[in-house]
Order: sequence, then structure tokens, then C-alpha cells
Amino acid sequence: MIASFVRTDPERARELLLEFADFTRYSFRRHGDFTTLADELHAIDHYLALVRARFGDRLAVTLQIAPEVLPVALPFLCLQPLVENAVKHGLEGKSDRCHIQITAQDAGAEALVVIEDDGAGMDPELLRRILAREVSPSGGIGLSNVDDRLRQVFGDDHGLVIETAPGAGMKITVRLPKYQPGVHSGGRLSGP
Repeated sequence: MIASFVRTDPERARELLLEFADFTRYSFRRHGDFTTLADELHAIDHYLALVRARFGDRLAVTLQIAPEVLPVALPFLCLQPLVENAVKHGLEGKSDRCHIQITAQDAGAEALVVIEDDGAGMDPELLRRILAREVSPSGGIGLSNVDDRLRQVFGDDHGLVIETAPGAGMKITVRLPKYQPGVHSGGRLSGP
């Protein structure tokens, strides 16, 4: 996609290369197992810039982020696979526009992050089997990996909450404790 802009719109190609470089740099960094919600959302913004360049008007994204939750720590690259999933399945089988909404809000002792698309949706029973690793979904195991990582770090009460049905899109809610002993952005889980 970037190569196609090199001759037709060199400035646009340059902008996209910078977005790609920033996204790649973030994805491969090794500063520990945790990051902040602000850094994760910043990387997602780079990813979405690349996706928008590819799909143009077919993809609309709305972000509503409460500033007070930006410093919350979470496992590194935990939200990006969820946004990737929303893009892939939001556009899948649709000829018209897909809308993805990402919200992050303060909920007392937690930050609530919701990623919602109006795409193809999924059979809830198939989703249950994917999360239980009874079947392998096409294109990867991002949902089950993120669910497992959240449960390992924050406990079973903090797995993914997913609402979906065929033709009804998908809504994924992530509950992040604002303060978790041993969890610090930029570091590894510490403990006894």
C-alpha cells in the first residue's frame, strides 16, 4: 500500500512510512511486560492510520478516552490485537462502511476499555470454543491470548467480556484495575 503512494503521492508515502516505523518500533520494544494505556492507544493510533490508508472511507473510527485513565498499566500489546480483530471482522463480508468505537473510561477502582464494531459478529458458541481453545480460529488466536494474559495478571475476574451474535458486530470490554500490586508500566510483574 505504501509503495503504491511512492509515485502518486510521495508525501503521503512518507507519512505512512513514519506511522509504520513508529508502530513497528513500539511493537518490538522490550521495556518489560507492561505499558500504559496511553502508550498502547498511541500505538493503536499508528496502526489505524495505516489501516485507514488501505481502506479509506470504508472504515470509520471513533475514540472517546478519559484522560484520567491514560496512566493505567496493562500487559504490553493487549489491546492492539482486539482492535485488529475489530478491523478484520468489522470489514469482513461488508461492502459498506464499518464503524469501530474505542472508549476508555474511569470506573472507580478500574478503567473500562470497550472496543466495538458493527461488523459480521460471531456465533457465541463458536466464540466460547475459541476462548476455551477447543478450536483454532482462522487468522490467529488473538482473543484467547489476550484473555489468558489478562486473567494471569489481574485474576479471573478480569478476562475479556465479549458480546456478539451473527450479523450484530462485536463488543469487547476489558476491565483494568487502576492499581495492582506488582504491576507497573515499563516493567515486569514483581512479587514474592
